[in-house]
Amino acid sequence: MTYEEILSQPISKTSFCVLDVETTGLSPQYNNIIELGIVRVKNLKIVDRFHSVINPGREIPAFITGLTGITNEEVYDAPFFEDIVDKVIEFIGEDVIAGHNLSFDKSFLKREFNYCGRSEPKNPNLCTLKVSRRIFPMLSSKSLGAVSSFLKIKNHSSHRALGDAETTAKILIKIAKHVKKNLGFETLADLINLQFVPVYGNENGMLKNKLLGEFESLPDAPGVYYFLNSKGKVVYIGKAKSLRERIKSYFSDTAPRKAKKIIKSASKLKIELTNSELTALLKEAESIKSKNPRWNVQLKKYGNKYFLRVNSTHKFPDLEICNHFDFDGNDYFGLFSTRKKAESMFQMLNKTFAVRECSNKDFIKGKRCFLADIERCLAPCELRNTAEYFSELDKVYEFMYGKNQFALTRMINKMKDYSAKQKYENAQEVKEIIDLILAQTHKTSLLAEPVNKANVLFEINETFTRDYVLLLSGKIFIKKRSLKEKDFFEDALDDYFAKTIFTDLMPNDEDLEKMKITLNWLVKNRNKVRCFYLKEFNSKEELYKKLTSQNTKYSLPEVTVFDLKTLMNQN
Repeated sequence: MTYEEILSQPISKTSFCVLDVETTGLSPQYNNIIELGIVRVKNLKIVDRFHSVINPGREIPAFITGLTGITNEEVYDAPFFEDIVDKVIEFIGEDVIAGHNLSFDKSFLKREFNYCGRSEPKNPNLCTLKVSRRIFPMLSSKSLGAVSSFLKIKNHSSHRALGDAETTAKILIKIAKHVKKNLGFETLADLINLQFVPVYGNENGMLKNKLLGEFESLPDAPGVYYFLNSKGKVVYIGKAKSLRERIKSYFSDTAPRKAKKIIKSASKLKIELTNSELTALLKEAESIKSKNPRWNVQLKKYGNKYFLRVNSTHKFPDLEICNHFDFDGNDYFGLFSTRKKAESMFQMLNKTFAVRECSNKDFIKGKRCFLADIERCLAPCELRNTAEYFSELDKVYEFMYGKNQFALTRMINKMKDYSAKQKYENAQEVKEIIDLILAQTHKTSLLAEPVNKANVLFEINETFTRDYVLLLSGKIFIKKRSLKEKDFFEDALDDYFAKTIFTDLMPNDEDLEKMKITLNWLVKNRNKVRCFYLKEFNSKEELYKKLTSQNTKYSLPEVTVFDLKTLMNQN
């Protein structure tokens, strides 16, 4: 069943999984789940339950035991979360996930799912705390205890996962009946959207169905949104993976102060659909610079960019950091958005591989240096062993292309050697390099060529659409990016295969920013990306035959304008 089909169901026919967790503390960054309770509600009746105490792999603080009654002895023989994760996923299925202050429970579940190498369920969510704020404004507190007391629901096992989940399930049932009777709600979409309606301007919890319909009409698709004031001037520009969810967040009572100021100063909302989040990112960056909106702070100027250059024109190439990009016969890797990131990679490469670090002036002297004595340099100035040196340099290139096994093996062996010799400080330094290799390699392994030599077509596979992005001579071209503007995508490909020579080859600041945004997004979303290196094809036609679908129907950008007074329910 699709997301839209689930939302269109009658509330009374919807299946909910109402959950609650008990944890070792309040922060999911440092704490774990010790108990999970899930109650299934179907046809507005409790029909099933799931419960498990969970071994958190750590001591339970005394104050948590005092609050919940869960002891270290109770969880000692309990399963770890990874032991029950499949049962949890199977139990939840396609049900709507509900909870009271659901964001708290989900933050812990997300951590546990990620720790197990699993993705958290993407089911529709319903928070009974958010709904209670909107339909019970007379309550000074909307806590689980206060709401259950107001609705005359008894909780016999407070601060235990299954007891709190069952209490929340009963609250959900009463809320569903209340909104149907008093507000005329019929579908799950009505109830889901209720969470995002601003609390102000809705006395006595009475809401306009038109308001909810406007939220539902926003597309669950990537794109760019523009807030405009009464004079039609753009005051803020943003991008979203899901326009519906992002724009809803502006109308939440928990929205940041800045978001509320933007809404207050705006009177219209314009949205523009894109084929992927990447296209939205590029459109956002370009639009902010051209329109200079009042509330945008970032992306108004071009940021710094750094590269690692392999000075290939030297007989024995070395590495250096530079802040420009050229087609000068050297090889460039990157790009890095800050000098600190470039320096981190630079230091890691120098400590892992035995390439020279001396200046050309010192190299000419032909004197063996300290780095050669500690085996951090092959000393080409002294030995002049070209084959051995270039073999080492090849390993640097392989590493930059994402092949890190050699580097890891070398550093692990070095760490073991230091440990065996009881040189523990040296071993710790090598351990830090190993950690850097593991943490950073995936960030540089998208391209299998230096960035100045990379002429690549990227195919981005989204759920319903595809984007095609071309990196050519440091410039970015996007297939059918705009209805009004020529995209130059086909022209760029034609010029490449025709071997057309341009005098203005160097990419400008705009090109480099597009490259930075594109490569950063592609690396983070590599599971959606396929790379086609143009040098492997003789013509554009041959390239297109290799693509997964020659008949892809591009969902061209679509512009829609909304009146914010409708969304805000202000007359």
